[in-house]
Amino acid sequence: MNDRALLRRVAVVGSALVLAAGLSGCSVLNSVLGSGGGDAPRDDKSKVTASSNIGIFNLKLGDCKMSDTGTTISETDVVPCDKPHDEEVFYEFKLEGAEYDSAAIDTEVEKCAGDAFTTFIGVAYDASSLDVSYMTPTKDTWDSMNDRLVQCIVSDPAGQTTGSLKGAAR
Repeated sequence: MNDRALLRRVAVVGSALVLAAGLSGCSVLNSVLGSGGGDAPRDDKSKVTASSNIGIFNLKLGDCKMSDTGTTISETDVVPCDKPHDEEVFYEFKLEGAEYDSAAIDTEVEKCAGDAFTTFIGVAYDASSLDVSYMTPTKDTWDSMNDRLVQCIVSDPAGQTTGSLKGAAR
């Protein structure tokens, strides 16, 4: 693995840890609010049609969003993909197992930078200029909400993009 790839992987793991720590606050909020904030207006293909602040559990495959700040992520801002945005949810999958296992989750999220990335972007992660992060269940959401969903997110470290990164081949 070259130095660039190693640094990117460390950044991905660091981002994931920040997201995981932030999402741990969601379980407390969701116990009060139910499933979190509302959803965005969507067309018949489930694509966001207007910029909206949504509950994090309403984030869907194909959504384009702004980056999140702070340590507790309970809501996020989504926008139509034809508007400038920071991130795009490009792949998601469900985890298996009855018990929460952070080590197993850490292994599974490698799928985000594997074949799923190559298929969506058009080049392998190690050859790409794009970054990957992900959102995973926390122990609290795993236990209290049966949360098993991992969402893989692509972004361009150079700045905002307009349109989907699907097939970007960079």
